[in-house]
Amino acid sequence: MIALLRFFPILFAVFLLSLSACKEDKAASATGLLGQKISITDAKADVQLDKLQLPKGFTIEVWAAEVPNARSMALSESGIVFVGNRQEKNVYALVDENGDGKADSKYVLANDLSMPNGVALKDGDLYVAEVSRILRFKDIENNLTNPTYEVVYDGYPDEAHHGWKFIAFGPDGLLYVPVGAPCNICISEDPIFASITRLDVSKPGVKPEIYAHGVRNSVGMTWHPETKELWFTDNGRDMMGDDVPDCELNRVQEFGQDFGYPFWHAGTVQDPEFGTEGQEASFYVPPVAKLGAHTAPLGLRFYTGDQFPTSYKNQLIIAKHGSWNRTKKSGYELVVVKLDSTGTALGQEILVSGWLDQASQEAWGRPVDVQQLEDGSLLISDDVANCIYRLSYPKQ
Repeated sequence: MIALLRFFPILFAVFLLSLSACKEDKAASATGLLGQKISITDAKADVQLDKLQLPKGFTIEVWAAEVPNARSMALSESGIVFVGNRQEKNVYALVDENGDGKADSKYVLANDLSMPNGVALKDGDLYVAEVSRILRFKDIENNLTNPTYEVVYDGYPDEAHHGWKFIAFGPDGLLYVPVGAPCNICISEDPIFASITRLDVSKPGVKPEIYAHGVRNSVGMTWHPETKELWFTDNGRDMMGDDVPDCELNRVQEFGQDFGYPFWHAGTVQDPEFGTEGQEASFYVPPVAKLGAHTAPLGLRFYTGDQFPTSYKNQLIIAKHGSWNRTKKSGYELVVVKLDSTGTALGQEILVSGWLDQASQEAWGRPVDVQQLEDGSLLISDDVANCIYRLSYPKQ
């Protein structure tokens, strides 16, 4: 035994070297897949669909499996779904080749990026947001097997804390890019932190302008189909207890509005560290709806399709990714925020739940983003189950 103990450091070092070599082999393999068409027809997802709770008449299925750390989604006019991720370095294109309502093929468009969470489409080009850069893959649908990109802008901060980005093109043709706070709670000298910016991608070298201030960490935004106003989710600060403050649903009605961070949270909660350094609460824009403390609301879309019941028309569907530091976990669900014609929130209804086992407090999945398909069904990405679901409402 003593002799074996003497050799333990050597054996452990050999183990670490073999593990490192294994990782290098996997990395090399991933690099080799760049641009290749990968069949996922027979791919299996580690999911528990029978645990998901849906309103009467709705069904849910796995639309695409084996999509590691599936995060933000963008949909092309031809139906190709582009997916970014945060914990990996990849961007994917998912294609329903045979029209059976599920993705059959996966293309790896990039595998060496820094938190490429955000994806957006404009004029046939795919835009991808890293922590500090915006990339463009020109004419992406005709270059799935030969993906290359150019750098559109590389001047965003490189701080990784809240550095992953959701991006989307607004009705004005500009690319909207949130820049999260580089901390849990702090006042940054650079005003670009804790903001939503917008960038004119048609003008090389033009810097982004700050569109909204006081936004701690938004990882989801969309525009109202009629008013064209920007709506976004914002994740509330940590370390103030299980139930304070709420995460937020906000809308921008005027350029330059301030939503309170780091001085006020959820409209009425004054920050214990920095609250006295700001203005009175009435100076800042209060949230349209409070979404629960630590629920981590991310992707959101207004439902504009005709497949779901009419009560869902122009209502807001939000993915709550779920809490990470709450005593009893919260979120892990899809909700519908009911709005009246003025944009006033009337309440919230759960659309899909069950990713979190309440008894064990273990989550087998975490919804991230939602994207409406042409037929009116809804895609939901999951960065823990590594898949994308399709929620539908078949004709009764």
